[in-house]
Amino acid sequence: MSDYLPLLGSLFALLIGLIVGKAWERYKLRDGRWIDRRRLRETPHYMLGLNFLVDQQVDQAIDELTQATSVSNTDALEIQMILGNLYRAKGQVGRAITLHQSLLQRPDLTKLEQAYVQLCLALDFRHGGFIDRALEAFQEVVRLDPRNRYALVNLQKLYEEQDQWADALRIRAEIAKIGGGRRPEDQQILAFLTNEIGTARVSNGDADAAGRTFAEAIDIDTRTAPAYLNLGDIREKQGKLAEAIQAWESLAREVPDRAHLAFERLERAYAMLGSPRRFVELCERLITQNPQDWRARLALAKHLAAQSRHREALEQLLEALPHNPHGLAIHAQIWLTLSALGLDPLLVRRYMTLTNEAVFYFDPHVCTRCRYRSTELLWQCPQCHEWNTFVEERLSPAKDSPTAELEPIEP
Repeated sequence: MSDYLPLLGSLFALLIGLIVGKAWERYKLRDGRWIDRRRLRETPHYMLGLNFLVDQQVDQAIDELTQATSVSNTDALEIQMILGNLYRAKGQVGRAITLHQSLLQRPDLTKLEQAYVQLCLALDFRHGGFIDRALEAFQEVVRLDPRNRYALVNLQKLYEEQDQWADALRIRAEIAKIGGGRRPEDQQILAFLTNEIGTARVSNGDADAAGRTFAEAIDIDTRTAPAYLNLGDIREKQGKLAEAIQAWESLAREVPDRAHLAFERLERAYAMLGSPRRFVELCERLITQNPQDWRARLALAKHLAAQSRHREALEQLLEALPHNPHGLAIHAQIWLTLSALGLDPLLVRRYMTLTNEAVFYFDPHVCTRCRYRSTELLWQCPQCHEWNTFVEERLSPAKDSPTAELEPIEP
């Protein structure tokens, strides 16, 4: 029997440990009294408050959660934090700051609890426009919890809003380390922030350093479209036209859906070299790769029209139209070309047939994160502040293959 005593003792100690652990999970000693953590959640006010919160009925949620804390005769940290956040959501930033600051005065907060309350306070400061205090608060969160990604992201955004691109880049590098450098989003943002540093160096007149910075941004992420444009612009100003063309052609090769941003630059540069045919070849190559690339067709049409090759230009425009029937630039160029052709009734009728189901609007670019709309392509959303999230929202083509059913243009 004595042989089993150590085993029985171990089992008994394990049982006692489980009991103590469960008790600690449920109860917490605060101000000399034990608080039942579950009791708060069992009040109807707590559940009603959560339901109102889910339904986005902020006022009712505040009322119920406030009653939950008074009925349960406790000052549960999580409920107080939620209440403070709700005050902030209502625009009562001063009240939210006061509540969260009072929570930070509690002597029994764990390090993690202190970090969470500090995060709420930092968000209060940011919402209220107290930028310096928000920066200090987020930095304190990171000191308490170095892997707090949400605090780091907010720090990055604050630095971006202040055009402190180097600090924003440093913080984003820390965020990338948390994810092990495996998130494509991190590389994209690092590249765009590096590009902004290059832009700042251009403004300061340091063209050589700016050029190196733009090249670094491209090395980080080859799809950083503005870096190619900026690098080419720097090289052109330095009189290195061949290198400028190389940068812009790299954009068309690596990010073909953004190639149109370099069209005017390349067309001008090819003309300066006495090789305008290279622009035609570029557009034709892009169209071969993606027959729905209406921007390449439009650029080619303008180029052909400038050479008085109006019928060829119109053919490209009518091919482009079904892929983007609401593109005002296409319609404007078509009318210019039709005018140059004397408004041939047959050609006008063909155009009208294509546009029969077209829809027009003026905000074709939309942010994929927050649905913010813009008339132009933006690299950073002014509403959610995310990078490279704008896409061109298109409607369905007027017809699947309208050009196949229509008469070809007579040469």
